[in-house]
Amino acid sequence: MAKIINLAVFKKFFRSGQVGGFLLLICVAISLLIANTSAKEGFEALLATKLGLGALNYSIIAWINDALMAIFFLLVGLEIKRELVEGELSSLKSAALPVVAALGGMLVPALIYSVFNTGTATVGGWGIPMATDIAFALAIIAMLGKNVPASLKIFLAALAIVDDLGAILVIAMFYTNQIHIEYLLMAGGILALLVLMNYFGVQKLVFYLIPGIFLWYFIHHSGIHATIAGVLLAFTIPTNETAVLSPLEKLEHFLTVPVNYLIMPVFALANTNITFQKEMISGLVSPLGLGIVVGLFAGKTIGVSLFSWLAVKLKWANLPTEAGWTHILGLGMLAGIGFTMSIFISLLSFSDALHISEAKFAILTASIISGLAGFVFLKSIKKV
Repeated sequence: MAKIINLAVFKKFFRSGQVGGFLLLICVAISLLIANTSAKEGFEALLATKLGLGALNYSIIAWINDALMAIFFLLVGLEIKRELVEGELSSLKSAALPVVAALGGMLVPALIYSVFNTGTATVGGWGIPMATDIAFALAIIAMLGKNVPASLKIFLAALAIVDDLGAILVIAMFYTNQIHIEYLLMAGGILALLVLMNYFGVQKLVFYLIPGIFLWYFIHHSGIHATIAGVLLAFTIPTNETAVLSPLEKLEHFLTVPVNYLIMPVFALANTNITFQKEMISGLVSPLGLGIVVGLFAGKTIGVSLFSWLAVKLKWANLPTEAGWTHILGLGMLAGIGFTMSIFISLLSFSDALHISEAKFAILTASIISGLAGFVFLKSIKKV
């Protein structure tokens, strides 16, 4: 009997979303340890190792950041589409609060960063504090259990999804290199084919996934970041509002475990390799460091709370069930956990290795502050 109970507890814990957060933390710790030991050079050499043939001969780190992250964005895109069709974003009233809150949580941090960095070489990193890390934020709010109303967890999930969509658009519009029209046109042709298959009711996932690989290839060579292919593919996969499991839901269920328990930990392992230097401490009070730390912690808290208040006062939306303004304030703090998405944007923002390292350290610092502050704050209050 005890074994059965323990197994049930383990399954509940595994499905709660907390495991993904713990795995990310473990991989971050391992990556930081490697980066500050003699294993650093060997690990960097491993990441630089080329894999593939011909036009697809890339380093391991490139495969992680361009290919595996495209799968992550495919899952995010599937979640966004499902929410638009049948979930928290399916009606204007239900979508208004997380959408407006996410908008505030992007604009205010970007503004704060720009104020700190105007006229500097790092001004282009304004997109870094705009992002919220879905995995970490949801893992922490899951740890709070019954201390927060269930509606707040749904609200945070919807906000994070909208936030990621905003980050995707920012990457597509502002963090791309030279555009190659011929590849973009070929990608457009593949996308048109996928849309037509959706229109004519094609239900087999394989008929979407194989063209999706070519879509990724053409977008990768077009100059637009390849991860956008994941979102575009997701929006062409059919779904429905019925109880019948749709192709979109099948793919979403299939991808959830590998993305949360493999792809995101691998990304964290490969990209959090920060070698600590004395300059990094002072870098926290540089325009780059302050822009990120203040932007993520204060900017997200202010942006999410203020824009939520405006949406409610203007009667565009209502507060989540059983939630009060103190809950929204705490949720705004949790939204300051930028981590994986912020690191991803920092890699696109800078070419200077020192700027990337300082940005990573500032993101790590801001995410720890936001996560601890949000957890403690929400833990101290009760349901309305």
